[in-house]
Amino acid sequence: MLTASITLDPAFRVAPVNRRTFGSFVEHLGRCVYTGIYEPGHPAADADGFRTDVLDLARELGVTVVRYPGGNFVSGYRWEDGIGPRESRPTRLDLAWHSTETNEVGLDEFVRWSARAGVEPMMAVNLGTRGIQEALDLLEYANHRGGTTWSDRRIANGSPEPHGIRMWCLGNEMDGPWQIGHKTAREYGRLAAETARAMRLLQPGLELVACGSSHLGMPTFAEWEAAVLEEAYDAVDYISLHAYYEEKDGDLPSFLASAVDMDRFIDAVVAAADHVRSRVRSPKRMMLSFDEWNVWYQSGSPSRPPTGEDWPVAPPLLEDVYNVADAVVVGGLLISLLRHSDRVTAACQAQLVNVIAPIMTEPGGRAWRQTTFHPFSLTAHTAAGDVLRVEPAGPVQDTARFGPVPVVDAVATHDADAGTTAVFAVNRSTDQRVELDIDARALGAGRIARCLTVADDDPRAVNTPDDPDRVVPHPNPDATVDSARVRVVLPQVSWTVIELTAVQDE
Repeated sequence: MLTASITLDPAFRVAPVNRRTFGSFVEHLGRCVYTGIYEPGHPAADADGFRTDVLDLARELGVTVVRYPGGNFVSGYRWEDGIGPRESRPTRLDLAWHSTETNEVGLDEFVRWSARAGVEPMMAVNLGTRGIQEALDLLEYANHRGGTTWSDRRIANGSPEPHGIRMWCLGNEMDGPWQIGHKTAREYGRLAAETARAMRLLQPGLELVACGSSHLGMPTFAEWEAAVLEEAYDAVDYISLHAYYEEKDGDLPSFLASAVDMDRFIDAVVAAADHVRSRVRSPKRMMLSFDEWNVWYQSGSPSRPPTGEDWPVAPPLLEDVYNVADAVVVGGLLISLLRHSDRVTAACQAQLVNVIAPIMTEPGGRAWRQTTFHPFSLTAHTAAGDVLRVEPAGPVQDTARFGPVPVVDAVATHDADAGTTAVFAVNRSTDQRVELDIDARALGAGRIARCLTVADDDPRAVNTPDDPDRVVPHPNPDATVDSARVRVVLPQVSWTVIELTAVQDE
């Protein structure tokens, strides 16, 4: 058995746990909306057509903020198509995913769903085929109290109170040639800046997100961030990051180390943003919104949209089935996001239901949790107080993509008021268990409240509607504590959370 150790100390504080770290994403893509969150004929549908079984699972997942309505979809979206009486809403072709959009669900419905799910809506505006005026119209409709054309339309449509949406994305992946209305960095940066300034004239207290690079491998990466922020630095609050990971060519060790790539991506964007900050001499520190991240098998058949004359409504798209290894990677990516909580203050796992999602549904039938549901839910519900930096000491293993990487990756949170500490750890080894020694003496942690592990003898094991609990967190029997020294055995290819309480709480 391998051995590793970490030391916990309140002096290693990174930043408070940001509740927006545990965001998700609902796009008009595949079955995320239709037969996902919304299915009027379903036995579990409420009066507005929302599936209450999905609402229950979204609450259990611990989601705090949800980005809407895209994604690639937003770059061709006319938001006003989705308001007013359903029978008069137009049906449109969605060029992003080669589908037909019925517009049965729009802004007002999504805001009502958000309230029932207990999440904060995060709205994206179309800066692909549209621009400043349409963004202002949408903002007026959503947030102005009344007495104007658009706000009175909202009231007439059944929402007398403003929606109060605070966080807005200024377009989506505008660096990508696949994006409708793709722009150069200078073109987009200028448009984002002017849109942001206009929106602030209507409502000064908004939080605005400029589009960063679509992924770390973009040929314009870093140059894009620099040019966009040189145009828009003082007009926006966030720059976005997007990243998806998948196991390629059977290279499980590299896949399990995906968080190494996320760490490097975040550090590079921070460096680019801080470089521009010094150039424009701004007192403001740019925050990061990692508003798309997940495991996504992009080369697989579920990710291929329809073609030709086939324009279906809500076709099954991107419906990846996740296994244990995928769940361990998701847990590792959450560790990366937490340890960067000083700069990454919002994040959205893409997406919530059916589309590369932790929650799956059958039309008219069951809903169940994928393997990736569990590390997200446990982290969202357990992380509290301050994030503590953790530097594991222990073995490293070679990977084809990232070189030598630590076998154990970990982060901790500490809530001084509650006297609780949580350690989140992954074992990246494919064939070795690891005994992890945790020195918690500086925190006075004297009792293990619980220790849960996601692992399986078969790292390819999955959950299905017929066997929805094949992979679930299990109590870890190999966890002990003695004089604030915790020892826990981490199985190979595993994710674990250890909750500790202070000695005085015994």
